This record gives sequence, structure tokens and C-alpha cells, in this order.
Amino acid sequence: MTSAPTRDAGVQTEAVTCCIAGCGPAGAMLGLLLARAGVDVLVLEKHDDFFRDFRGDTIHPSTIEVIEELGLLDAFSAIPQQRIDRLEAVFDSATAVLADFRELAVKHPYIAFVPQWDFLDFVTDEAKKYPGFRLLMGAEVLGVTRRGRRVTGLRYRGPDGPREVAATLTVATDGRDSDVRRAVGLTPVGYGAPMDILWFRISRRSSDRKGLFGRISSGRFVAMIDRGDYWQAAFAIPKGSDAELRRQDVEILRDSLAKLMPFLGDRVGELRSWADVKSLEVQVNRLRRWYLPGLLLIGDAAHAMSPVGGIGINLAIQDAVAAANLLAEPLGAGAVSERDLRRVQWRRWLPTVVTQGFQRIVQARLLGPVLQGRAVDPTSSPLRRLARLGFVRRLPARLVGVGVLPEHVRTPKAMEPAGQPTFDGRPWRATERS
Repeated sequence: MTSAPTRDAGVQTEAVTCCIAGCGPAGAMLGLLLARAGVDVLVLEKHDDFFRDFRGDTIHPSTIEVIEELGLLDAFSAIPQQRIDRLEAVFDSATAVLADFRELAVKHPYIAFVPQWDFLDFVTDEAKKYPGFRLLMGAEVLGVTRRGRRVTGLRYRGPDGPREVAATLTVATDGRDSDVRRAVGLTPVGYGAPMDILWFRISRRSSDRKGLFGRISSGRFVAMIDRGDYWQAAFAIPKGSDAELRRQDVEILRDSLAKLMPFLGDRVGELRSWADVKSLEVQVNRLRRWYLPGLLLIGDAAHAMSPVGGIGINLAIQDAVAAANLLAEPLGAGAVSERDLRRVQWRRWLPTVVTQGFQRIVQARLLGPVLQGRAVDPTSSPLRRLARLGFVRRLPARLVGVGVLPEHVRTPKAMEPAGQPTFDGRPWRATERS
């Protein structure tokens, strides 16, 4: 269990086996898995709550299977959600199915749209049932502590002032602008993107089509996500054009949206000003090295993903499952080596590279040309011939819905939610490490 705080030179300090910076999907899932395996965990989240709009919230078949393996499928299914079983794009000349999840040999052939704040509440509420889990909101990371080359913990400012936490292992899951990554001087390699994204809401009517679809026309692209009573829209703009666009009247966005999506013509006035429009700077990058002695980076802190396919949240969760599978046992033994951390990166390197490669192809071959004003015709003969090849047709659904190397929960349930340890209280040893 976490030790009681003590005073050291005016700063409260405490010790924990694993300290996780950032309670996004990767941090929350890793915290749950480790606490469930009997490891004491402290998760630091700099915000006071999870409620932030326009965050990744597509829960793919691979993640739903992890939830089922944890015995939480019924509780997850009770969360209000929208489900789709295909991704479609509406071009000027035709509608094309980009990915059909019904063709996948998986238990749950659909994507569930769950607001990320609901998903994080769901995961952390489950984690709090285990005595080794603690979540501290409003805790901003200020830096790392070291002993020689080894990262030994974090300095942070919590609700009660500055504190330090000493940890056998520190894990950074604090996003693509990771404070921990910056503190240790690691810099990801960037691969560029042709676009940035404008996020906004538009009301939805019962007569509108349902589900998720993209609308693609020369010079314009928008993805529409069905939220029940409103549309969440992701409007692509050329890279770096956001500031110039915002110097103009928001009418330019309303006009462009009305031309692209005529059925929204009488609703675009809901965008009263640029204050109703949020910006996302699209990044695609990854670290060459995801670890230092005593420190591991996963999720967006290790590899920022394009929004293409909504894959980022699921890749981050897969990282968390792999990390728990490989590190719970050495954490239980009280020592994590660089070799242990290297195994996590090796396990997740190929899925990251392949997924980013897929996203970069879509950006270069489809979205980039579209934003440059070039027309894309899905009815062209080469595309039709490719679509007849079953494995080609299924490939996007496989990459988006399942991924290259789907992870499964291998950590034992060494602790019961009520706090009664199994194995007569003895430290557990994993029966399978993959």
C-alpha cells in the first residue's frame, strides 16, 4: 500500500510502487490493471475533472474485448453510447464504404461512441474498488526526481501544495504534449500531416442520417459523428491555416459547411463565433526510445496519432494492457529493469509503426489531395478492382477495429475489489508473460 506522507525539507513526500502521470485512457487502464494485479498505484491528473469536449471517444472492438476480459462488459454496455458497424464516405459522385466491421471475425463487430469523460469515470470507478489504486485530481507535474540516470519519481503541485512521490516505476501517459517527456529531454520524431482539425457541434434532427460518415469534396472534408441529439463535426483545414482563418468572419466556415452539407444549411447559424469552434493541431510522431531507467512512456506521450480512423485511444489502451502484462510481475517483486521496459517498447513498436504508416498513406493519398482542391472519384476503375479483393476490402476494418497486434489481459486478478488478496496474501507470479 502507499506509505503515509512524510515531511522532507518543507515538501511532503510519499512512496508508491508505480506512479502514473496523466489519467487519460492509457493511464486509467494501466492503473486499473496494475491495482487489480496487486500493485499499489498513484495516478496524477492535472485537471480537476475529466469533462473536456472533443476528445477521442471511439471505443473499437479490440478495446471492447479487453473490457469483456475484465468482466466489465455489462457495466460498459450500460453507459449511454452510439454504435456503428461501418465507416462511410460521401463523395460528390458516390458513397463508398471505407471499413465494414461486420466482416471481422471478432466478438463485437462495431465501434462504440462513448464520451471520454464517461469512459474515464467508468474505468477509474472500477479501479477505485481495489485498495492499491489512488487517483489524485488537480495534480500538475512539475518535474522528475532522479538518482544518477534513474528516474525515481515525480514532483507535482497538488491541491495541498507542492509534493514529491518516489516510485519504483514512473509511467508517462500525459498526452502528446507530455510534461514528463519534456522534463527528461526526450523529443519525438515528427512525420508531418497535411491538415489540422476544427471541432464543433451542430444540432441533429431525427430525419438526418445516422451513424458516422465523412463528406469529401474538392478542397473540403468533414467527418460527422452522430451524438444522438447533435452532430460532432471534424472539419479539416490545410495545415497551419487556423490563425489566418480565424482572422476572418466565422461566416466563411458556415458557408463552406452549408455547401458541403446542404442538409445543415438552416443550422450553420448555430456557429455564432469562432468561440464555438475548437482547434486540433494534427501531429503524427513517435519517440525512438520510450523508456529511461525508472521511466516508461506510452500512449500519445510515446506516439501521437492522426485522427484518421479514431485509432489513438485504442492504441493507447493496447499499450497499457501490454505494459501491465509485462511489468506487473517485476513491479510486484519491487524492481523493474531497463530490459523489462525495453520489452514493452518492442511489443508495441510494430503496431505503432504500421498504424501510423496507414494513417500517413490516407493523409498523403486522400486528405492531402482533397485539401489541395483535387477531386477524388471512388468509382474509378482501379478503386473498383481493389474493392473486389476481399482481403483489401477488409484491411481498413482490421487496422482500425482490431489493429496489428491486439493485446489481451494476462495479468492475474490478485486482489478482489473488496480488498481481500488471493493466494493467501503472498506476492503473485504471472503464469504467462507475452
